[in-house]
Amino acid sequence: MSSLRIEVASGASAGRVFDAELDSVRIGRAASNDLVLSDALISSEHARIVSSADGFVLEDLGSTNGTWLVRAGEQHALGEGRRAIALSAGDRLQLGAPNAEGVELLVDFAPDTEVLEIALLRPLSELGKSAPLAAGEDRLQLLVQALREVVSHEGLSDVVSGIADAALLLVPRATHATVVLRQDAESGQGGTSGKSVGFVPVVTRVRGPSGPRAPDAAVRVTRSIVRKVISERAALLAADAPSETFSSESLLGASIRSTIGVPLWKDEAILGVLQLDNRDAPAMFEARDVDALGVLAVSASLAIANAELIQRLSLARAELKKENQYLRGRERARTAEVQIIGASRAMAELLRQLDKVVDTRVSVLIEGETGVGKELIASSVHYRSKRKDKLFVAQNCAAFPENLLESELFGHKRGAFTGATEEKKGLFEIADGGTLFLDELGELPLSLQAKLLRALQEGEIRAIGATQSKQVNVRIVAATNKNLENEVKAGRFREDLYYRLKVFPIRVPPLRERRDDIAPLAVFFLERYTREMGKSVPGFAQETLEILSAYDFPGNVRELENEVQRLVIQADDGAFLTPELLSPRVRQIETVLLSAGAAKGSLKEMVDQVERHILIEALREHGNNKTAAAKTLGITREGLHKKLKQLGVG
Repeated sequence: MSSLRIEVASGASAGRVFDAELDSVRIGRAASNDLVLSDALISSEHARIVSSADGFVLEDLGSTNGTWLVRAGEQHALGEGRRAIALSAGDRLQLGAPNAEGVELLVDFAPDTEVLEIALLRPLSELGKSAPLAAGEDRLQLLVQALREVVSHEGLSDVVSGIADAALLLVPRATHATVVLRQDAESGQGGTSGKSVGFVPVVTRVRGPSGPRAPDAAVRVTRSIVRKVISERAALLAADAPSETFSSESLLGASIRSTIGVPLWKDEAILGVLQLDNRDAPAMFEARDVDALGVLAVSASLAIANAELIQRLSLARAELKKENQYLRGRERARTAEVQIIGASRAMAELLRQLDKVVDTRVSVLIEGETGVGKELIASSVHYRSKRKDKLFVAQNCAAFPENLLESELFGHKRGAFTGATEEKKGLFEIADGGTLFLDELGELPLSLQAKLLRALQEGEIRAIGATQSKQVNVRIVAATNKNLENEVKAGRFREDLYYRLKVFPIRVPPLRERRDDIAPLAVFFLERYTREMGKSVPGFAQETLEILSAYDFPGNVRELENEVQRLVIQADDGAFLTPELLSPRVRQIETVLLSAGAAKGSLKEMVDQVERHILIEALREHGNNKTAAAKTLGITREGLHKKLKQLGVG
């Protein structure tokens, strides 16, 4: 039996050495663990080291702060996508953090020295063919009863327990039955797919006065038996008293303890091993016990394969259901919230432009400053079009590093890269028939710009690791707050992609260019947040709305929404939103008005006076050159014309 040695190299228990001859060592803060670590970053049940047929396996038990294996200078993280990994002597473990803040463990173990005499070997090809009828009708009746026990369950844990119980029923001299299953490296689950890191005991049943039951204490399996069954792909009968003089015949008649190991398999894959022994008294099993268990193993193997398939299908169904609920919920939310607030001429012109393009296949490029509501405009393009019954999918191109963004957009095949344990659909495929909104397009890496251009031109995408392209019908709406023309000149954006996207550009004006929309937007956000927070706020004081309308809002609609949310949080039930509740950066407009010497009146009248004064001074300074004045003021020449007309300046 291999012995495990764990040295605590850092943390509160530094210097402690833990030696064990256990099949499973649990590590965590809780007192029920085998190795208790009191450090703050350690979870109650953090990890465990499990003895497998070919060594030891490290498992993360869903720890909060994570588990890392360090080998040859490389770190291997265990977490959501990978719960188990095979251990080697000399490995270092980091629990709680991948650096000095975590607890470091040094792992070592001695090689297995168990030697057993093999008395009988039955290859897979012979299992199930040796009918145990020679034992008489009693054995046949027991076999039928055992098979019923196996097929009466569906869940994997119940099936495995049922197999162990059936084995004890079929072999009356056995006292212990253990089922060892293959462990998958990525998911931590058994199965016929994925990379195996070992075979781990999952259930042990012992014979009790009233039938099979769980053992009172941990029961170790004979790992050399498990290894032999797997390597030979055969059932075997072995004795625990090795002797070079023993022959199969003499062993079968000897009164010594013995063990049976039977493989569980599907096609060419070994799923696990069923191991039986008698630990209460010397007892030698017989060839007919191996044959009977071989017949049981045929049905047991099928039951395990089916249970694992059902388990994977259930998990996949749950994931699909969760994804479906999320997408439907998101769609409902978006459908309800695609409400463009604004009666200004600028917004009226924008909506007129939208109506022209919604039912075409033309790509739309939405330009505008941060916070103006580009995603809202993009969703409006979708929900005003004939594609509204399909999905609207949004992706921020700045939210992922390049390698992950490619997978997110185009998908990947299983095994395409390290960590690609399952096939994944990309957003292009998910949005097929609908609209894909690419926000922050200016952040898209050059290498992905070529793939995007092909998707736009040919309607074809190719997942990472795929050998064939796939046709998709996706409407692309892109948005950026960068000047893409400058990005093209700087070599950071493909010119051909730029012209392909800018077939129909839409500019969303900043809030300072449509001040008439500030009040209605503020009222809209007030209704939303009073409803969410369950507050009764009658409305804005007139002066509060005037100050909001005079403020430039460099953060645009997003900043206005945050300001209104802040006002609702501060407001008392039943009270109007008064100016003193406004944030200092918004209230500073009052100081500007007073210092400009504007005549008393409503806030709007005072603001108009100040604006008129500023415009006249700018024109005077530039000799009435409107282009130069507009540049100094930070607005366009057309914007200056509009302002002059609104304020009655000739």
